[in-house]
Amino acid sequence: MRVAVFATRTHKEIVRDPVTLLFGMGLPILLLALFSVMQKNMPFALYEMNSLTPGIIVFSFSFLTLFSGMLLGKDKSSSFLMRIFVSPMSAADYILGYMLPLIPIALLQIIVCLVTALFLGLSFNKSILFMILVLLIISPLYISFGLLFGTLFTDKQVGGIFAIFVNITTWLSGTWFELDMIGGTFQTIAQYLPFVHAVNAAKAILHAEYTNMFHSLIVVIGYTVIITILAIFIFKQKMQGNGSK
Repeated sequence: MRVAVFATRTHKEIVRDPVTLLFGMGLPILLLALFSVMQKNMPFALYEMNSLTPGIIVFSFSFLTLFSGMLLGKDKSSSFLMRIFVSPMSAADYILGYMLPLIPIALLQIIVCLVTALFLGLSFNKSILFMILVLLIISPLYISFGLLFGTLFTDKQVGGIFAIFVNITTWLSGTWFELDMIGGTFQTIAQYLPFVHAVNAAKAILHAEYTNMFHSLIVVIGYTVIITILAIFIFKQKMQGNGSK
């Protein structure tokens, strides 16, 4: 019940900034349209919708990192959290309260991108429905990173961190190109991080390659659990530090 009440408050804060939400959905749509036009003028299949769409949707989740990080950072800057630290909520309650309202936004991002991709040539099949579920499982990875950043930094600092984060995650995820096109150390580093596995899991389920999907999804879930626990731990330290003052 405590988490639900706090999540409701968080949802209200999120919808107060519709411009940011629209940008987080509009940019992926623009990129889908842009790459669709580019593909028509290419002699080889680099940006086909069946390969590009999963990566673009995962890319859109990076805006969940921005939303969650800036919201938590803003709450710290406004002393809102210090005022409610006297409540019986635990650190895990707070983190879940920030995370849960962003899941419906992730679902909306998925649907908007998929509808756009279908108009641009994505082949519809039952695997798309399974991909929606897999993508929803992937989305907390990006939310957890945002909560970690929001716990560590202020809302203004989160903006700068996000700019670095979105570039690193996009290039290392294989969203724009297959990583084996570069290979070497670059590909090796990417394989140790969750971002390429997030894109691979979405691509695999879309192409009904379930074995590959499970391996990548396990990596993503593992990272999500670790980052979420780390965010809870650091948030708890902040609570105890404020409580002792």
